[in-house]
Amino acid sequence: MSAPVRVAVVMGVSGSGKTTLAQALAQAWEATFLDADDFHSGEARARMASGQPLTDEMRVPWVQRIADDLRRRVAAGERVTLAFSGLRRRHRDMLRATGLPLHFLFLHGDAELIAARMRQRSGHYMPVTLLDSQFATLEPPLDEVDVTPVAAALEPQAQLEAALQAIGAVAT
Repeated sequence: MSAPVRVAVVMGVSGSGKTTLAQALAQAWEATFLDADDFHSGEARARMASGQPLTDEMRVPWVQRIADDLRRRVAAGERVTLAFSGLRRRHRDMLRATGLPLHFLFLHGDAELIAARMRQRSGHYMPVTLLDSQFATLEPPLDEVDVTPVAAALEPQAQLEAALQAIGAVAT
């Protein structure tokens, strides 16, 4: 039997609802919420805000900072929910390489739905113009055993219930 999940990684393209689900999951699961966007360098944020996507090479130190923080938090006894794009398998594999008991929740949906959501939010550095590059970069994790797909079109409560079931938890 595998170890209980300590890290729930909510992944998907920008605008798919990662932060909303990861925050709700953190509350229901009594976990610490982390937003992977907070681990980006100022340079990376500025690049994305100007409409330029990050390269895979630019993402590697970002994922390493996240992995280091996850190790530290789990070693301290925390459970963590992480809102993380996880577009490339190599970046998901970097988190897997931590050896932490984690599970990915893949929020997926069509570009029209997600673009509409992105146009409705304010105060986010990621412009809707980068959505096409997000979908182009995405390597869907459909064949990865530690990933549960969750439809972005579901109501938030239904997403939360699916997430809790996937990580073997119950609402508190």
